[in-house]
Amino acid sequence: MTFLNSYEGLSFDLAIILIIDLTIAIALLAAMRYLQGWSVKVDSRIELAEKDNFAFGISTAGAVAALGIVLTGAITGEAAESFLVEAIGMSAYGLFGLVLIKLGRYLHDKIALNEIDKNALIIKGNISVALVDAAAAIATAIIIRSVLLWAEDLTLDTFIAIFSAFAVSQLMMVALTRLREIRYAKRNQQASMQKALAQGQTALAIRHAGYMLAMALSFNAASHFIVYVPQAYVSNILGWLVFSVIMLVCLSLLLKVVKKLVLAAINLAEEVEQQHNIGIATVELAISVAIAMILTSLMA
Repeated sequence: MTFLNSYEGLSFDLAIILIIDLTIAIALLAAMRYLQGWSVKVDSRIELAEKDNFAFGISTAGAVAALGIVLTGAITGEAAESFLVEAIGMSAYGLFGLVLIKLGRYLHDKIALNEIDKNALIIKGNISVALVDAAAAIATAIIIRSVLLWAEDLTLDTFIAIFSAFAVSQLMMVALTRLREIRYAKRNQQASMQKALAQGQTALAIRHAGYMLAMALSFNAASHFIVYVPQAYVSNILGWLVFSVIMLVCLSLLLKVVKKLVLAAINLAEEVEQQHNIGIATVELAISVAIAMILTSLMA
């Protein structure tokens, strides 16, 4: 009987914590939708419902999905010391995740997509740029989630560790974009991949989105190998940097081999970059994500 009473008490506490977490999560998700409009100085309702701006909808969907992914890293499923501590912890991680997502998108716009005005193109309805934007947000969120699960406690050291890994991830996102741009330019008479996206090449956007998501998933594997030491700031950031480079190299080599096997006798560059074959690009995206997930599961 005593065991039953303690079990019922624990269940009640967990139910309250669940309600707290859900309430905060829903509030943050709603805030993200409106923040999308505020950040580019437009009314999100008008863009979504009146103008039927599909590109803005895709971009907003990416932001909302990204925040949802981050919030799953903030929810541990364990009972906190008190309801107040749970509310503070969930709010702090959620808000910090939201800020990092927005910061990641800002850095991606200014550094990775430095040749185009992403926001202006999305407002004009450019679906290709919106797909890349959404994928970048989701990729950033996958990385943030893995770091939230890797770090422990709610201290300044925790936030420093999270931000350090986030900074490394953004560096790798830029590096990945530059590598893809170099390869695109070599195959297309030094043409700009970013300008091709601005011109609405959806197939190219889908393939690039696959690479970003794959990189984020492979980055997640680092959390299984790097031991979190709260005040080891330098070793933490170096660990993430070294491991992420190794994983990116491994992923690139595997993708090159697998795509040649799965899509044998198909000229991928010609189909995606010149003929804008969305079907082939989608298969490439699926292969990229699948290999990254398999690679990550093997490392876990």
